[in-house]
Order: sequence, then C-alpha cells, then structure tokens
Amino acid sequence: MECRKDIVSLIHKYFDEEITETEKNQLKQHLNECNHCRNHFNKLKKSIAFVQSSSHIVAPPNFTDLVMKQLPQPKRSNNWKRWMKKNPFLAAASVFIILMSTSVFSFWLDSGDELSVSGQANLIIDKDRNVVVIPEGEIVEGDLIVRNGSLQIDGQVNGNVTIINGQNYRASVGKVTGNIEEIDEGLEWIWYNIKSFLSDAVNIFDGKKVNE
Repeated sequence: MECRKDIVSLIHKYFDEEITETEKNQLKQHLNECNHCRNHFNKLKKSIAFVQSSSHIVAPPNFTDLVMKQLPQPKRSNNWKRWMKKNPFLAAASVFIILMSTSVFSFWLDSGDELSVSGQANLIIDKDRNVVVIPEGEIVEGDLIVRNGSLQIDGQVNGNVTIINGQNYRASVGKVTGNIEEIDEGLEWIWYNIKSFLSDAVNIFDGKKVNE
C-alpha cells in the first residue's frame, strides 16, 4: 500500500537538505514502521551516493572529436534550414511579408467598389456623388480612412487621412493635423498595410521599454 504523499515529500526534502528537525523526527519514526518507505529511502540514498562518487569521472580529451566524426555529414540541401536557424528574425519577417502581401492583395481584389469609411464622427456619406463629407464645425478625433470614394473636409481631422482608390481630395475651409495619403493601386495598398504594421510594432516596443 502506498504511503501518504506528505511522507514522500519529507523524503525529498531530506535529500534536498530542506527538512526541519521536527520533520526529520517524523520521517525517522515513519521509516522505522514502514518497510516500503524505508526501502525507497535506502534506494534513493544509494543512488545519490553513486552519483556523488562518480562526479570525478571525466571524458577523454578527444571524446568530442570522436563523437563529431561519427555524426552524419549535413546535406547541402539543408542550407536553407541552416540559414533560417541562423537568421530567425529575417526568416520570420520574410514569411510575414509574403503572407501579408497575399492576404492584403486578396482583400483588395475582393472588396469591390462600394464606398466605405472608418472613423468615429458625424459624417455625411453622399452615395450619389460618391463623396464622404465632414461638415463644418465637426471634429474627427483620430485617423480617418475612406475607401472607393472622395473626401470633402469642411470641418477638422485630428489625425491622419487615407483615401484608398479615391478619385480626388477636396478641402475648402477644412483642416487636417496629420498626414494625407492617397492610395490608388494594389501595391500601394500592400505597402500602406506593411508600414502601418511596422509603425504599430515600433510603438508597442517603445511602450514596453518605457514601462521597463
């Protein structure tokens, strides 16, 4: 029959030299009464003594060379794998750019020609003219993205403005505090997403450094 887990824990604490005097007396009393635990204790004691007595054993001086000669020679076809292991960051970046370019380009082709806008504000969407209008006196806090349409700013945008596949940009008395970017081609859309990702990654990394 197996003994209680606390007795096994006491045996481990004994060999780790973390046992208290009270726990040592408790363990000693149990070992005197339980043959199973006493045999287990003696086996562990012998194993530890054997390991300690073997600590002076060292390998011969040419052991490493002999082992390396017995290993199979690497195949030349594994050059790509070795390069990936030596340059994990570049490999990951390359894979990311390929996957992101594919997904973004697919999104560009499948998104259609419908006018859409992202941004929290009271905007006027004129579908007849295919124009998004920011009324006079309206302030958009944050970035604004307009896809498949033009943008008329009579109010103000406190952020960046991006027009994707738009015909033109018109502003009368409006104001934009950030950058204005027009994207009319699929490759420009891919580059825009890559730049946005890298910018977010840098901001996250800088934020972690500040917190540290």
